[in-house]
Amino acid sequence: MNWDWSAVGDFMPLFREGLGVTLQALVLGSLISFTLGLVWALLMRTPTRWVQWPVGAVTEFVRNTPLLVQLFFLFYVLPEWGLTLSATATGVLAIGLHYSTYTMQVYRAGIEAVPAGQWEAATALNLSRTRTWRAVILPQAVRRVVPALGNYVIAMLKDTPMLMTITVLELLGRARLFSQEHFQFTEPVTVIGVAFIAISYLASLLLRTLERRLVR
Repeated sequence: MNWDWSAVGDFMPLFREGLGVTLQALVLGSLISFTLGLVWALLMRTPTRWVQWPVGAVTEFVRNTPLLVQLFFLFYVLPEWGLTLSATATGVLAIGLHYSTYTMQVYRAGIEAVPAGQWEAATALNLSRTRTWRAVILPQAVRRVVPALGNYVIAMLKDTPMLMTITVLELLGRARLFSQEHFQFTEPVTVIGVAFIAISYLASLLLRTLERRLVR
């Protein structure tokens, strides 16, 4: 295998553009999945079955259908109903929605792990339900689930190449474009492989730091 460093240099402008798109999709998708996952988890704890059943049905459907199908549906089918989003916005929304059904289960496990005595203490102090959740239950639950949430950040990163299927030129999309134009595949694909490893490693370090701070 002949390694061509000039090809790496030629690829770098496209690499930087693709990296920006990938990081944007990762960060925004993570924010959506973490926020919406918490909303799903709280709704599933409501005593009203008319809330639990629709939420449960929607989250089960999303979790048990491939992300690729959801991307195609949001990008190609929704415009027929009059709802059109940009390719990047569609990709971010699909990733966030898909993984929110997984983070929901993580939050549920964290909430259920909070000792019953914490609920009883909040009741004894006459705290409102809202304040009990905000000041007592959620801080303890979130602290417990940070490692599991971090795993899904890495999973979302590895799924960002799927956005290429709806014309979003993230890292793999840029590498594919470069390879088709220059007939050089080894260099760009190797570069983005190293980039994914580096981003995953940095993300894991940040999450470990966050976990240590929350444990204090």
